[in-house]
Amino acid sequence: MTIDWLHFTPWTALAGGLLIGLAAALLVLFNGRIAGISGILGGLLRAARSDVGWRLAFLAGLLTAPLLYAMMAALPEVTVEAGSGTLVAAGLLVGVGTRYGSGCTSGHGVCGISRGSPRSLAATAAFMFAGFVTVFIVRHALT
Repeated sequence: MTIDWLHFTPWTALAGGLLIGLAAALLVLFNGRIAGISGILGGLLRAARSDVGWRLAFLAGLLTAPLLYAMMAALPEVTVEAGSGTLVAAGLLVGVGTRYGSGCTSGHGVCGISRGSPRSLAATAAFMFAGFVTVFIVRHALT
């Protein structure tokens, strides 16, 4: 493995991680809710009237944050080396996985592990293992 030192940004990565952790901590502190994106989005489908506002505000923040950032700095160039079919299949698999895993990486990996949840530790380990295997297969076994 090599590190692209020219584009290595440890300070912005640290700042982003701190902001994610702070947002997750504030949500659980003030609202008693876990900042798991799949749970927040999925909860809109069956939310009580009192839950709709904070869920929409959280999701609006996720969508507007990159727009605000783009007003202050150039967005990084994104290159996706996959076709539309692959992206659709990947999205569907992630969606199915979040249902079977009772949450996503943000819920389990960021919030669950910080709470010391054994279930979240196992789920995050499974997410990571599946990612490692997928990268190995796509990058090494299929080429």
